[in-house]
Amino acid sequence: MRILIVAATALEIPLLRARLRPHHPIDVLVTGVGMVATAAGCARALARERYDVAYNFGLCGAFDRSIPLGTVVHVTTDRLSELGVEDGDRLITLEELGLATGDGVLRNAAPPPNAALASLRDVNAITVNAVHGNERTIAAVVDRLAPQVESMEGAAFAYACMLEGVPYAQVRAVSNIVERRNREAWRMDVAIRNLNETAAKILDLA
Repeated sequence: MRILIVAATALEIPLLRARLRPHHPIDVLVTGVGMVATAAGCARALARERYDVAYNFGLCGAFDRSIPLGTVVHVTTDRLSELGVEDGDRLITLEELGLATGDGVLRNAAPPPNAALASLRDVNAITVNAVHGNERTIAAVVDRLAPQVESMEGAAFAYACMLEGVPYAQVRAVSNIVERRNREAWRMDVAIRNLNETAAKILDLA
């Protein structure tokens, strides 16, 4: 089975990369931060090689305060929350404008069968160009979409995999609560450690 691992930065998967050996049929793609870099990088990688499964491992912020910092979650639905047209304080979606069909949600209806993956908490996410750090915009997006977590890459990764018909899973560890920027409250070290340990179990490298 040929596996693609996608991460925005090498800083998110250092322990996982250290466990990989030349005989493992696993490729690692570090795309850079953001949905454009992720979409372009994934599209190129999936065009060059046929993969049986792809995993996006990364960090996220949580809107849902019931999710403890450091928790590793499985994102099963994602959406580009900023895609549309502003009309005053309201965002009109592409679906409302008649420029897209459906409801704008990317649903992972068939994640890879994996016991370690199945043990994780399923969450819904949004993908953003700029992480939220303003109380007014946080309240607005929570009221509009009720997301549990956010990232800057997830939906782009999911969309690329869906277009190529590659089974995929987006796995993230919560490093912070989505609030006005407060680095002192972040738990990057715990989130990265937990993410890498979980990724190793999913890939049977533990």
